[in-house]
Amino acid sequence: MTPRPLNLLLVPATAVLLATGLGGCLSTPGPTVAGDGRCSDTQLQWAVGQPGNEANMRRLARESGAGLVNPIGPATIVSRDIRQDRLRVYLDAGNTITAVRCE
Repeated sequence: MTPRPLNLLLVPATAVLLATGLGGCLSTPGPTVAGDGRCSDTQLQWAVGQPGNEANMRRLARESGAGLVNPIGPATIVSRDIRQDRLRVYLDAGNTITAVRCE
């Protein structure tokens, strides 16, 4: 059996497309964080009992100084690692905030 020329052309073309696609992902800048990105939850207890809507999440992000706001639903599995820049917002099944903690 002789190899088909078409197959030989497809392998390099696929590799080029894959490299181009992955290269685009790597060059995208990440989010910018105002301040040092350290989370502080001391003034955020106002949020407990409030709806977990976009406006409240944005306000929590702004007031906490966190670089990452992580909403946690009732079925969400969380790791026990600690990050200085993460605010976890715990939500019940009705999308009501039950707790906010820097973890």
